[in-house]
Amino acid sequence: MSTQAATEDLAAVIGLEVHVQLETDTKIFCGCSTDAADAEPNTHTCPTCLGLPGALPVLNEGAVEAAVRLGKALHADIPERTTFHRKNYFYPDLPKGFQLTQYDAPICQDGELEVRVEDRRRDIGITRAHLEEDPGSLQHVGGSIDTADYTKVDYNRAGTPLVEIVTEPDFRSPDETRAFLAKLEEVLEYLGVYDAERDGSLRVDANISMVPADELAGDVDDAALEEANRTEVKNISSHKGAQQALAYEVTRQRNAIQRGREVEQETRHWDESRGITVSMRSKEAEKDYRYFEEADLPPLEVSDWKERLEIPELPDARRERFREEYGLSSEAASKLTSTKEVADFFEDVAEQYDPDLAATWVA
Repeated sequence: MSTQAATEDLAAVIGLEVHVQLETDTKIFCGCSTDAADAEPNTHTCPTCLGLPGALPVLNEGAVEAAVRLGKALHADIPERTTFHRKNYFYPDLPKGFQLTQYDAPICQDGELEVRVEDRRRDIGITRAHLEEDPGSLQHVGGSIDTADYTKVDYNRAGTPLVEIVTEPDFRSPDETRAFLAKLEEVLEYLGVYDAERDGSLRVDANISMVPADELAGDVDDAALEEANRTEVKNISSHKGAQQALAYEVTRQRNAIQRGREVEQETRHWDESRGITVSMRSKEAEKDYRYFEEADLPPLEVSDWKERLEIPELPDARRERFREEYGLSSEAASKLTSTKEVADFFEDVAEQYDPDLAATWVA
């Protein structure tokens, strides 16, 4: 961004990449168990998820079904055919040297999720949601990523099914991102495809640009975003963490611009213990990953899955039904549908007792 913008009012433009571990018994391309919470490091592994020569992937049907159900919940387009690609990069937690993911034919495209921020309703655009494998996990000993004495690698997580949900740059504040993540997690829990208790089950990468406020009168102009440069903040692990990381990054970028410094296009790490972001590396471009189609996995035909697979009543629809069927207030209906378990419990109680009494007791 030019230094001239330092004298203008600035506004944040934010997009998210949300990585969600899907709740399956086995990994996405092999038969290793995903239940590794109490396992010794590197014990839930095999030649396939370790990327050993000659090992071949076999796609987990349960992961595909979960992704299709999510696509239906997000009102997304599900194509007739989807394919997998190799995303090539080197990192210690990626034993193969590439990640199996989806590139130009994701399993879900062009969806949306409605969120409520205070008294405002916002439709957040979902660019795509695609299946991929989770890398392993890094354990930094004696400090954080930039201060640790050394780092251990555990490959038990490598190959756990992930769906990456990429939003449009539709957020204008850290508060909106927190509201979106809470709503998304609620939908995932209702669908039964996600376990919030699993370590690393939801991780967020956030892309943020500061643009002149007058550019936000309508849709964000691509040229304005290009000029602003985009900073990516990686490895955020909670709703609150996303709000805090983005609030810090908005302030950091605003201060830099006001002092006449240019915001670099880079990838930064959110250090939750210190409440700051730290520079990791320059931001990669899409071409740097050298995507090419995975020859060991044939194209996947999913055109009929959308009709065949059913999804349960989702939170918004259930809240509306609770208001109409049980005569509950909006506040009571919202509380009683905050999780599927609470909503199910309320309905069991309301079958035997007066709904107002049941709502008061359960709440």
